[in-house]
Amino acid sequence: MSDYHDYTANPAPLGLMGFGMTTVLLNLHNSGLFELGAMILAMGHFYGGIAQIIAGLMEWKKGNTFGTVAFTSYGLFWLTLVALLMMPALGLAEPAENSAMVAYLVMWGLFTAVMFVATLTMNRALQFVFFSLALLFFLLALGDATGNTAIKTFAGWEGIICRLSAIYTALAQVLNEVYGRVMLPIGPVKS
Repeated sequence: MSDYHDYTANPAPLGLMGFGMTTVLLNLHNSGLFELGAMILAMGHFYGGIAQIIAGLMEWKKGNTFGTVAFTSYGLFWLTLVALLMMPALGLAEPAENSAMVAYLVMWGLFTAVMFVATLTMNRALQFVFFSLALLFFLLALGDATGNTAIKTFAGWEGIICRLSAIYTALAQVLNEVYGRVMLPIGPVKS
């Protein structure tokens, strides 16, 4: 029998911060506060994309299927979103049709809704993150499908709340681990 102890760090805060900070910035754009530009695209590519993929691979090493699937998938979401925006600008592809973007967002909403169901065995903070993220994807799809700018603006504000909850969850995990006690509550884990 082996007395193996896993000394690797918890990668979840990195993944949550990558998604949280990047999505807050994108949703500040969606809510109409500033234009989509290099700052959001760079954050999406590097922190939202690459950092989350790294976190997902670290979760794989820890044997955490949920963390692996969540972080690598959302990291790849960011890389595909940046590609969808950049490829037409670089003359590499035609822009995606509106109906294609609606389908893209609906698929991510369905994936996130199933991931939310998985969080029902986890802490309340993660449940809120995934519920509000599924809602965000469906609101963005509805906004694109209808062309209703009020829905898109509302989705932007809902996205900011969603992603601030991811940032809170990440920082709570860091502070709680560093101090060895609950500094910021994330809610009980269901048994």
